[in-house]
Amino acid sequence: MKIRSQRIEGFVQSDIRAMTHACNAVGGVNLGQGICDIPAPDIVKQAALEAIRGDRSIYTRYDGDDSLRQAIARKLEHYNRVRYDAENEVVVTIGASGALTATLHALTDPGDEIILFEPYYGYHLNTARIAGLEPRLFPLAPPTFAIDLDRLEAMVTPRTRAILVNTPVNPSGKVFTRVELEGIAAICQRHDLLCITDEIYEYIVYDGREHLSMASLPGMRERTVTISGYSKTFSVTGWRIGYAAAPQELALAIGLVNDLFSICAPSPLQRAVATAIDRLDDSYYAGMAARYHQKRDEFCGVLQQVGLTPIVPDGAYYVLADISRLGADNARDAAHLLLDQSGVAGVPGTAFYTGAAGESLIRFCFAKRQEDLDEACERLLAWGQRT
Repeated sequence: MKIRSQRIEGFVQSDIRAMTHACNAVGGVNLGQGICDIPAPDIVKQAALEAIRGDRSIYTRYDGDDSLRQAIARKLEHYNRVRYDAENEVVVTIGASGALTATLHALTDPGDEIILFEPYYGYHLNTARIAGLEPRLFPLAPPTFAIDLDRLEAMVTPRTRAILVNTPVNPSGKVFTRVELEGIAAICQRHDLLCITDEIYEYIVYDGREHLSMASLPGMRERTVTISGYSKTFSVTGWRIGYAAAPQELALAIGLVNDLFSICAPSPLQRAVATAIDRLDDSYYAGMAARYHQKRDEFCGVLQQVGLTPIVPDGAYYVLADISRLGADNARDAAHLLLDQSGVAGVPGTAFYTGAAGESLIRFCFAKRQEDLDEACERLLAWGQRT
């Protein structure tokens, strides 16, 4: 009997999941998976309890609870500087990954090409593949991960349907500059391409960097699908509340697929997120970024001390570090060796590259409770002294 469909041939469980299993087996500190186990704001938790007690238990509309769509539309106008109609241009999804899945299945056809930047987030690449697309990877070189716009445009072919932009970037922490985004926008307009953006880390930027939404640039609202969510912003990764915002004709198609795949996101959690969006002001987001900034500086300082030279991120809450000093044959062996010797888990850099460029890198996530991050730092410092 045939077991697997052709569409998942060659797919295996990610190194992110594998390192989590290995870390749990040895009782290590998991800085691999972006679990984000920092407690959610009390207002979010209280609103969820109130929604459950109030029997917010039935299906919402296919594109989300009215209150959440309206809250997201207000947020998009205030923070992202893009105006969307909450009634027909915002689709609530099962996380940002659900928004991407619905978008690709709704707006692309098998055989279309999609351009992604490397290092990439594995879910972006594999979601495109399982939708039948042909990903084309544009490599960005550390430490700046700058974009050569002429080379990028040369990648466009008659089969190219879209460019996917993730900013701030998982795993590198790169924040796309205004010049880079304007250059990508010009390419999209010259070649009539969609731009799909993953902005899940939009509030987490450092050192005066600016988060700029592609849809806010001239001529881009009509060809951009803006994807984000609240897993990272409110530390509720398991709630799976994301969204896609797009012009009406695109949003309708995305909503149709979203309905087929998941019907709706959890009703009481939608209402809770809507309440939090409306009640938390700008100081919450600034404070969150400041706390992550402090964690970044603490952890990157320790990495520097122990010879795992970090590529200090400009945004998000991940850091790529050089693991050459371990002397392993490859990144996967190095990650397991570091876990065995220090009790700290990271993800081999090859999880974010198709070629050899990731073999000297490991990715850590510093979105951890302070006591856990401190323990990881202590373990790494002790390991550094021993080795």
